[in-house]
Amino acid sequence: AWSKSLKQRWNTKPVYVVGKATASLVEEIGLIPQGEKSGNAEKLAEYICSREKPNSSALLFPCGALKREVLPTVLREKGIPLESLTVYQTTQHTDLQESLSSYFSQKGIPASIVFFSPSGVKFCLQHIQKLSGDFTNHIKFAAIGPTTAEAMEAAGIPVSCTAESPTPQDLAAGIQKALHLQNC
Repeated sequence: AWSKSLKQRWNTKPVYVVGKATASLVEEIGLIPQGEKSGNAEKLAEYICSREKPNSSALLFPCGALKREVLPTVLREKGIPLESLTVYQTTQHTDLQESLSSYFSQKGIPASIVFFSPSGVKFCLQHIQKLSGDFTNHIKFAAIGPTTAEAMEAAGIPVSCTAESPTPQDLAAGIQKALHLQNC
């Protein structure tokens, strides 16, 4: 049914995504993503607002239980209807504490740690602080984007760098600057 008719009908509608990883998954199922270079909810909201008319048909927003309200708020303020549907729950990986303990015991305290989401901060930080003890302040903490950086700051850890855009290249450049390395 998807290949015969549904995919074609869905492709008449815009499919907005925040990043390249989601764009790739959308392409895999045969849809055409838009907005993948936005990188965060604020920029995606601007992108959507530049393309959608107020009081048009509602956009479907499949999201996680821990989503922030940035996208819904901006779209609501601009009169663009949005229907949020929680489709997943973010939880801590069952082996997280064991994996972190194993890493720290085998490799020692890392020079830098990157957080990729506010939930990563929520689930990992206390374990990292416990394992690194008095050396926590020697670690350079990096964020993949501004939302994650805000969560880190709220948790009381200094943000050494935030990637200019959520790409491996920009993240590596930020970490390199934070660690004061040359020619990496």
